[in-house]
Amino acid sequence: MRYQKEKFILIAGPCVIENRRHTLEIAKRLKDITAAYPVQFVFKASFDKANRTALSSYRGPGLTKGLEILEEVRTKVGVSILSDVHETRQIDLVKDVLDVIQIPAFLSRQTDLLLAAAQTKKIINIKKSQMMAPGDLKYVTEKVASRGNKKIFLTERGTSFGYNNLVVDFRSLLVMKTFGYPVIFDATHSLQRPSGSSGMTGGDRQFIEQFAFAGVACGIDGLFLEVHPRPDRALSDSTTSCPLSKVDGILNTTFKLRKVLHEKK
Repeated sequence: MRYQKEKFILIAGPCVIENRRHTLEIAKRLKDITAAYPVQFVFKASFDKANRTALSSYRGPGLTKGLEILEEVRTKVGVSILSDVHETRQIDLVKDVLDVIQIPAFLSRQTDLLLAAAQTKKIINIKKSQMMAPGDLKYVTEKVASRGNKKIFLTERGTSFGYNNLVVDFRSLLVMKTFGYPVIFDATHSLQRPSGSSGMTGGDRQFIEQFAFAGVACGIDGLFLEVHPRPDRALSDSTTSCPLSKVDGILNTTFKLRKVLHEKK
């Protein structure tokens, strides 16, 4: 995958792979929706949600089965693929399937993981830690760039605000843009209430559209959306997954806002 600077990025898909059919259906629908817009679409889904709050929570099909499904999505649907890694040993196993390797927010300062991912020369999407100031991402990008890889995306996904809550300081998007890499705003994870619902992460799905448009107004290069056709039934992040039926409307308004911003320059 080659980053196309002239196109808006949309990283979207279910939080976790639930099954093969479900994953393929969402990918096909998102591809059809994004075909109407000047969007560089990247399909995302996790093969293993290794940081679920409770031990009993669904994590996904695992590395081997998950990669088989993602490879099928890549070849049959014809879209770029993103998933997250949690250990350095996973890098060699995913590099031939993934177009974008994601470093999860909880691991965004893990030097060995960053360096191993960088050495693949794939695009590395770094999610800013909930405990990290946006300016500190400069040092994270330097770790990846030290391996000769400057294909980096930076994603904002909210900052810890006391217990069981996140807040978005939209100034962080402007700070992150000064590093010279595409900045993505995760309008779904940013609405989480971590571990705030009896051993599960809660959230405020009703604000996804407003958050997305606020990010666009800040001049972001792309949006990150966890998408599900029936969010209430999602096996992970049900309270913050964007309904699939709303994606077209979000993109439509996004490009209207971008037109206004372009005209003001």
